Amino acid sequence: MERLLIGLADESIPVALICPPGFNPGTVFTGVAEVINHPVFDLPLMGHINTRLLTERLSKFEPTIIHCLCESKASLTRQLAGRLDLPYLLMVNSLQKRWSHLSISSKNCAKIIVPAKSIATNMASVHPRFAEMIEQINIGTFTGEGSGCFSEPSRLATMVIADPLDKADDFENLFSVIRRLMINGYEFMTVIAGGGRAERQLWKLLSALGLLQIVSIVPRRMPWRSVLAAGDIFIQPKPNYVFDPVLLEAMSIGAAVAGCTGGVDDLIIEDQTAVVFDPNDEISIMRSLQRLLDRREFARQIARTAQQYLKENHSVSKMIAATLKVYYETQG
Repeated sequence: MERLLIGLADESIPVALICPPGFNPGTVFTGVAEVINHPVFDLPLMGHINTRLLTERLSKFEPTIIHCLCESKASLTRQLAGRLDLPYLLMVNSLQKRWSHLSISSKNCAKIIVPAKSIATNMASVHPRFAEMIEQINIGTFTGEGSGCFSEPSRLATMVIADPLDKADDFENLFSVIRRLMINGYEFMTVIAGGGRAERQLWKLLSALGLLQIVSIVPRRMPWRSVLAAGDIFIQPKPNYVFDPVLLEAMSIGAAVAGCTGGVDDLIIEDQTAVVFDPNDEISIMRSLQRLLDRREFARQIARTAQQYLKENHSVSKMIAATLKVYYETQG
């Protein structure tokens, strides 16, 4: 969102940003935008009043298009577009289930924007009557010129994981492999950036496995790009069914990726942009991590290939140009 807003500001396009009360837009956007807080009244049975107040505030801004950046707000966006009689774009970042309901207006929704081919294919399958409205616009990032992967031979190898800590089961195999690597004499640190309901259980698991000295859990609210930059290897511990911007950023700064196929896996091309493992198979995880730890030039090549892939397919300039093109076509 930050880079899109900056791009709109560079084009002198007025922007109204709808965000929840207490949200500091300065954390993601340093340009000029009119900030509209919603809901005004965070109370039960006030939804209708909050929507009316938001509609009134937006009508004063006189928008010509609404861009829904989060599919969880699809229903609200549909209501606003209907009340203001405006076209809107709906961004869908995750794979949809056949029995799930995504609120889409056949009258006002002009385009469904997706960041990956896997999501485009899924959307066309689950919502075939909207297939012609689907347009892929890759999320852009600024790719570094150098690779951070094992760039300092004297530095202890560092592996980074950034994932919601919702289920301890998702990490058991990986933690067992980390323990085996430690026993086999590998020297490294592991940083987990995240938080969730399973965090306390994960601390207990780390303690039971004797990994507290080499594995740390840090809050996701920390400057996560700095956390990623400290890593040589980025691990995606399980398939992700939502497009993962952290994986994109890890590749952009030059970390070698070890990840899983399945879900939204467009960025993971085996032995080109990443090494691939089966998250349910400890031997598979072990072999993948050993390939990166033992063959550092191979790891650096994986990182460089991923960076080149991002330069060709995920540039910020291409993302902004494609988005503006859709805006103009929609309003025209």
